[in-house]
Amino acid sequence: MKDLLFLLADLWLIFVGLYFGWAFIRRYDNYLLGLEWMVVGTSATNFLLWALLGGDDASAFYDVAFFLDAFSRSVGITLILVLGLMAVTHRYKPSLAVEISVFGLAIAAGLYLQQYRDQELDIGPATFYVVVNVLTTLFLVYFATRLWGLGAKGLAVWTGLATAAAFVIAITYDFFPLPFDDDQRTIFYTAALATWGTQGFVYFLGYRALHAHNLATDAQEHQAENATS
Repeated sequence: MKDLLFLLADLWLIFVGLYFGWAFIRRYDNYLLGLEWMVVGTSATNFLLWALLGGDDASAFYDVAFFLDAFSRSVGITLILVLGLMAVTHRYKPSLAVEISVFGLAIAAGLYLQQYRDQELDIGPATFYVVVNVLTTLFLVYFATRLWGLGAKGLAVWTGLATAAAFVIAITYDFFPLPFDDDQRTIFYTAALATWGTQGFVYFLGYRALHAHNLATDAQEHQAENATS
């Protein structure tokens, strides 16, 4: 049963990352969120293959898993996430140079953090991950309040719950391993994969709601301008 739940959680994250990543690009032309969601989906796919093939730390799957994990935890689901969501919270449209730069920064961070892959716990990178997660969480609280303000109270609550769960996962990841878990941390990773998948799904719905609200506001302002001209 434990292995089945892990499989389902991983498949859920794969689906959310790849499907909604493509939706961000196709529907909203948001490459920051679209590509980052796809990175997460690819990471979940690689993680599943690595687990199914024995979970050998010496395999290429592990190398890829560590890189993609560092990519997203350092810059992807932090800076890139915030910049991407600002398209609907602040109508921010990043230039191509900005988009290339932040993904380049994420790649550099993923490569730099490779040096810590064989250490059980290094306080420096672990603290860095927590700090950037806290800063991102503060923005996501604001994102939830924007949803609440436009009347999408259910989505606002789900955004808050998903964000809180992800914050607990981030703290637990390095500092508080579950004492009742197995050596492969199956219970933890099942909870983490399910939480990250739910995050991706809920944030997409929140983005969609704010995007629709912005379009409606623009239409009302346009009608008001036409009525007074």
